[in-house]
Amino acid sequence: MIVTIDRLGHLGHGIARAPDSGPIYVPGTLPGEVIEGTQDGDRLLDPKIVTPSVDRVKPPCRHARTCGGCQLQHASDSFVARWKQDVVATALAAQGLTAPFLPLAASPARSRRRATLSARRTKSGVLMGFHARASDTIVEIPDCQLLHPALLAAFPGLQALVAAGGSRTTELSLQVTLTRGGPDVVVTGGKPLDAALRLDLARLVETHAFSRLTWDGETVALRDRPALTMGPATVVPPAGSFLQATQEGEAALLHAVREALGPQKRIVDLFSGIGTFTLPLAETMEVHALEGDPAMTKALDLAARNTPNLHRVSTETRDLFRRPLEPDELLTFTGAVIDPPRAGAEAQTDRLAQSKIPVIAAVSCNPVTFARDARAFTDKGYRLDWVRVVDQFRWSSHVELVARLSRP
Repeated sequence: MIVTIDRLGHLGHGIARAPDSGPIYVPGTLPGEVIEGTQDGDRLLDPKIVTPSVDRVKPPCRHARTCGGCQLQHASDSFVARWKQDVVATALAAQGLTAPFLPLAASPARSRRRATLSARRTKSGVLMGFHARASDTIVEIPDCQLLHPALLAAFPGLQALVAAGGSRTTELSLQVTLTRGGPDVVVTGGKPLDAALRLDLARLVETHAFSRLTWDGETVALRDRPALTMGPATVVPPAGSFLQATQEGEAALLHAVREALGPQKRIVDLFSGIGTFTLPLAETMEVHALEGDPAMTKALDLAARNTPNLHRVSTETRDLFRRPLEPDELLTFTGAVIDPPRAGAEAQTDRLAQSKIPVIAAVSCNPVTFARDARAFTDKGYRLDWVRVVDQFRWSSHVELVARLSRP
């Protein structure tokens, strides 16, 4: 069968239309390419490129064909930028909205400071890496072009942890975050802790200069503070807490948030996490930060208290899904930042849209839920001034953005 790729789906798969069936999905292809293969339901087996796209490039990583960590290494940077912006524009159009787009900001290669790896013990040692596409098979990635070099340098120590506390029947998950004190490692799926294993793991933390090791929810070793820099502040996050994937992506999001807010006196930061926006913004304005996780709120509050010359920072632990901030509670703020999880924040968006706050910086990692929430704002009189796409997850189908909403 020969098909022509019409477009990319939201997961980055090429989509073609067969004359006698529905859509055909072909990973690793680009719009306009002519592909030959054997149809198997809605898939094309053993696809061969008959006519390549002008946007096709040689993948920069030698693991690209086997590893499922990246979906778009075969596409030029300019194509990916256009496509990601089009994804947002299409989501907005489905809600009857349009917006000007500011230039896209992209993280460079080898910049991921946070990753979740899969691993298991084998007869010959340890297998560790990412899963192959749509598979439970673990693919080793010693020359990964996505991860920060310091994260790759931690691989021998991570493999030693798996050898000491993993099994051949169970897969381990290792979340690794680069911090000033060394890699912060959170392991799930390991062997039950006993005295001997605790001692072995603690020795490995010291040998490989990890900052902290958390094993199935328990802190096993703390060699140094897993500290992060956020604006002028130093934050020690709870193990496994959310962090922007790259420093460059975090900086781009923060720059866009500042651009959206402009000069303000007092703002509210909704879904503040450990202070990604709160702490840098507090250099020039008062901030009230709300977060549902008490451990993250505590870390943010401690960082703010220990940082001199900040404007007033207040914190509140609150489930904004079940108990959103009400319009009368928003009366004293001159601006707002809202950065909800992928599912969006319908309840809080509804209350925020009813407020009189003049300007809102909306941050999102899901164009569909962002467009839904943006429609709720515009229905209440807000104007969608602009959108900036941030390609923090390079070579993936993941899209992040910041938008400015204002009351005319």
